Amino acid sequence: MKTLDKIPTGKIERASKLVKTGAKIGGNYLKYYGKKLVNPELNKDELNEDNAEDIYDGLKSLKGSALKVAQMLSMEKNLLPRAYVEKFSLSQFSVPPLSAPLVRKTFKKYLDKYPEELFDTFESDSINAASIGQVHRATKDGKELAVKIQYPGVAESISSDLALVKPIAIKMFNLQGKDKDKYFKEIENKLIEETNYILELKQSVEITESCGIIPNLEFPKYYPELSSERIITMDWMHGKHLSEFAKTDFTPALGNKLGQTLWDFYMFQIHGLRRVHADPHPGNFLVSADNTLIAIDFGCIKAVPDEFYVPYFELAKTESIEDDVIFTEKMYELEILTKTDSPEELLFFKSLFKEMLTLFTSPFNEEHFDFGANDFWTKIADLSERYSKDSQIRKMNGNRGSKHFLYMNRTFFGLYNLLHDLKAKVVVNDYKKYLTT
Repeated sequence: MKTLDKIPTGKIERASKLVKTGAKIGGNYLKYYGKKLVNPELNKDELNEDNAEDIYDGLKSLKGSALKVAQMLSMEKNLLPRAYVEKFSLSQFSVPPLSAPLVRKTFKKYLDKYPEELFDTFESDSINAASIGQVHRATKDGKELAVKIQYPGVAESISSDLALVKPIAIKMFNLQGKDKDKYFKEIENKLIEETNYILELKQSVEITESCGIIPNLEFPKYYPELSSERIITMDWMHGKHLSEFAKTDFTPALGNKLGQTLWDFYMFQIHGLRRVHADPHPGNFLVSADNTLIAIDFGCIKAVPDEFYVPYFELAKTESIEDDVIFTEKMYELEILTKTDSPEELLFFKSLFKEMLTLFTSPFNEEHFDFGANDFWTKIADLSERYSKDSQIRKMNGNRGSKHFLYMNRTFFGLYNLLHDLKAKVVVNDYKKYLTT
């Protein structure tokens, strides 16, 4: 794959790249409508594929926040057309890496030494490159190491990048009014945290030490003396990415074991630590040769404050959803309903969220839950399809819910999808035995 000797870092330079991408998308629509005049039955599959290709090509050279948003969207399998999901999911593994000279320059700037001075061996070609950083293999004192290097300019361009993608997100998610800014601020704050490798190192050590009590779960060891604000060094972990493993012919027993480990890991974090690894895509998990689960990359950690945690999990109970007084009270606490809602809006959104919550919280109300069962996913797909076409929703303010929903929903969507890939049946309350350890 071609390497990058330079990443656009200036606001004007990055904006011009997206303008060119926008022009290509406009051309794709003209081509689509021209063909549709000849063939009125033509669907949008080809248009979606062309747009996904052009958007991804534009974002991958920018790296950073814009590409991270594409990665986040790729996890929303029921939100976007398949062409976008498949193309954007490449942002987890397949983007152009930095060239060797740019890597050496980064080391000299942030650790005051070149990689060959710090390690016994250092592979100048990266093993994988993603939205915010890329990983190189190295060795030192007989240990195999993974060295993550952040792309130049990513941290400095977060605000301007989000300003560029903001109009797209507003249209896609029907955000209206001044309150929409709280969601963008939440994304901006989390991305700023993700580019702070000193914070990531601290969070990685804290969470891996706390979660070490969960069996069949492994983590890398981290090396502060070989890390800085833009470089993190950790153990190299051997295994298959979870997405690759999911395509193999594994036994139901193994799928259940790995799924249970994954479920317990997430529930322990949320209920025990009140913090959670909020980036559960397949690239952040490996399956070892010993069939253990390996969790890597703790850049995106979401704190779960009490004012959100308590009503959120109250609404996860069937009895709370069915009790109109409790249900309405928690809906206000979670900012899903507001004091300015009209009677029509109150009725509509109570009905909408009652249906959604009944479905999405169903795993919490069973002793055992089968994430491999197709009926659960068929219902989710049907619900998404139905409401995406609902004209009434488009007329109403889309700003619904606390800012904390953004990353908590992302966490659960990602977790549910990983468990589905593993076809896992889990014991729902198994994690509770670790809370008292």
